[in-house]
Amino acid sequence: MAALGIAMGGGNWFSALVLGVTLLKCLLIPTYHSTDFEVHRNWLAITHSLPVSQWYYEATSEWTLDYPPFFAWFEYALSHVAKHFDQEMLNVHNLNYASSKTLLFQRLSVIFTDALFVYAVNECCKCIDGKKAGKELTEKPKFILSVLLLWNFGLLIVDHIHFQYNGFLFGLMLLSIARLFQKRHMEGAFLFAVLLHFKHIYLYVAPAYGIYLLRSYCFTANKPDGSIRWNSFSFVRLISLGLVVFLVSALSLGPFLALNQLPQVFSRLFPFKRGLCHAYWAPNFWALYNALDKVLSVIGLNDKWFGSAVPTHSPSLSDSLGHLHLHSDCHIGSRGFLRCLILCALSSFMFGWHVHEKAILLAILPMSLLSVGKAGDASVFLILTTTGHYSLFPLLFTAPELPIKILLMLLFTIYSISSLKTLFRKEKPLFNWMETFYLLGLGPLEVFCEFVFPFTSWKLKYSFIPLLLTSVYCAVGITYAWFKLYISVWTDPPVGKTKKQ
Repeated sequence: MAALGIAMGGGNWFSALVLGVTLLKCLLIPTYHSTDFEVHRNWLAITHSLPVSQWYYEATSEWTLDYPPFFAWFEYALSHVAKHFDQEMLNVHNLNYASSKTLLFQRLSVIFTDALFVYAVNECCKCIDGKKAGKELTEKPKFILSVLLLWNFGLLIVDHIHFQYNGFLFGLMLLSIARLFQKRHMEGAFLFAVLLHFKHIYLYVAPAYGIYLLRSYCFTANKPDGSIRWNSFSFVRLISLGLVVFLVSALSLGPFLALNQLPQVFSRLFPFKRGLCHAYWAPNFWALYNALDKVLSVIGLNDKWFGSAVPTHSPSLSDSLGHLHLHSDCHIGSRGFLRCLILCALSSFMFGWHVHEKAILLAILPMSLLSVGKAGDASVFLILTTTGHYSLFPLLFTAPELPIKILLMLLFTIYSISSLKTLFRKEKPLFNWMETFYLLGLGPLEVFCEFVFPFTSWKLKYSFIPLLLTSVYCAVGITYAWFKLYISVWTDPPVGKTKKQ
């Protein structure tokens, strides 16, 4: 702590934040890890011990390779370091292998690859307007944003306790966003194309990228009122963008095309045979729909009214609902693009097919960039983040991790609210009474789920109740945040028009 204080005082505050969170990640190495730990160990073994032609066919473990080829090559690269820790982890038949050296390697691999995330956060901070900067370091938007991203509670528990590589992937996304803010459009497009071939969940936000690049890069001039000058369209720029996407896709999928395995790869990437909802309902529209459907079925109204009011669900229907929101705000500068990207992510989370609760981070992290710019966006961010982060609590269900997740969430939430309130202290309050009441309700909900329900007679017969309550309660807050952000896109005056007035 003394070292951190010296670094902060000396002006190296970003390095101090990075050092602090890295030390915290190291302290979390011995904690609980989920089945995702075995998933990635198995992928290390598959890519290391089998030829490329078998990667997407291997099924010794139930945790088959279902990420795009770039991530498979990423695991392949890691496996050549892993063999120096414990060669046995790279045996495909060593199911659920978790030696101490394997644990150490996999935890350290997440921490090490977070270096890209750290770099991307630093680049994003350079794009933030510092006009609201206070005299104190802790009141500066860049400092607040750095803390909100580097110390993000959701990313910490999902990657460094539950176990995944989201920091590395979000680093690619944030870096692509930073490049677009810096008008380095080709770099931004390249980075996003690469990201899609690491993890295809980022397809959710692809429409925002496509529309923004078409509007802001392929069209080279605007009229005085800000509208498109149609004769300024550049086919050369469009072709160059298409070439970038084509070359990245060819590098990723080319080997499997040559092996005539693309159908097999796509069947792993898009397993639509899975149901509409995950085992633990993600807190979205479908959680509210399912809960209401169940209530109505109990009182006998399901078949008469609600069941016939909603069409049969399908992946295509969910995808269409997820992208109904696209709005011309994408052309109003990089901030307009960012708002559309967040709406893409949040709408896909709300209406997507077989959505995991962890996907809420796809909206929370980029929303951090908007939160330090406007009070209205800060309000949406705080509601979305607090509710979305709490919805991740069921991921850590073991007793030793209970105080860790509660303490880390409290610290992050208190800091987020206090720092943004200070930043926008001259404007109206960030919450109204209803929003405050709702957020405070998370406290009693946690007390009931963790400390009351386990001692009731319902625990054995209705063990799903805590998950149900968490999912539905958080779905209300996330839906509200989505609606509030959506309305703001349509009602807030565009940046260009505000300046003109």
